[in-house]
Amino acid sequence: MTYQLYYWTGIQGRGEFVRLALEDAGADYTDVARVDGDDAMQPFLEGDRKGAHPFAPPFLTSGDLVVAQVANILHFLGPRLDLVPEGEAARLQALQLQLTIADFVTEIHDSHHPIASAEYYEDQKDPAKRRAADLRQHRLPKFLGYFEQVVDRGNGHALGAHSYVDLSLFQIVRGLDYAYPNAMQALAPKIPQLRALEARIAARPNIAAYLASERRLAFNTNGIFRHYPELDGGITDDA
Repeated sequence: MTYQLYYWTGIQGRGEFVRLALEDAGADYTDVARVDGDDAMQPFLEGDRKGAHPFAPPFLTSGDLVVAQVANILHFLGPRLDLVPEGEAARLQALQLQLTIADFVTEIHDSHHPIASAEYYEDQKDPAKRRAADLRQHRLPKFLGYFEQVVDRGNGHALGAHSYVDLSLFQIVRGLDYAYPNAMQALAPKIPQLRALEARIAARPNIAAYLASERRLAFNTNGIFRHYPELDGGITDDA
C-alpha cells in the first residue's frame, strides 16, 4: 500500500512522528510537500475537495481515505505497519500514550512560544524564559519520569514489544537533547530506560539508514524543538 504524507517543508515538526513510523516499517510513501511544495496541501486545508477536511498538517492519505492528527494517523498505521501489538487493549494503550506524547509536545512548543504561535520568539522572550524554567524544573521531570516508568514496566518498550510509541519516544528524547541539552544532561541519571530505548531505536536498520539520509532534516529554530541557550538556563544575550 502506498501512502502520501502531507507536512510543511523545512522542519521536522509533528510530521516527523509519522515519518519515523513509515521509515521504520519500510513503507512505500511519498512526502508530498517535499516533492510538490507546500501548496500541494492547500486543496485539503481549504476544503476544495470532497471528503475529510483536515484542520492542519500532518495528514495522511491512503486511496480516498484522509487521516489527520498525529495520534490518529499512528493509530491507523499501527496495525497496517505491524507497529502495535495485536488486540484492542494494546491499540488503545498505544493511542493513550501517543496522546500523552502530544500533550508533552504542546508544552515543549509553548516553552518558546508561550504567548502566541504567530508572533516571533524575539517578541515574547521574557515570558518564554519563565515558561521554559517551569518546563525544565517541573514538566520535563514529570513527563519523562512517567514515560521512564512505562518503558521500565514494558521491559524496555512502551508496550512490551516494539511499537510506534517507542519511535515517538525516541523523537522526544532526541528533540529535547537538541533543545534543552543542559536540562537533559541533568535528568539523564533518572531516565536510563528512555536512554536505552533511544539507542536501540537509533540502531534499527531502517531508522539508522533514515537518520543518515537527506530525508532526515536537522533540528532547527523553526520547529517544535528549538535551542535557545537562554531557555536552557545558559548565558543570555542580555548578560
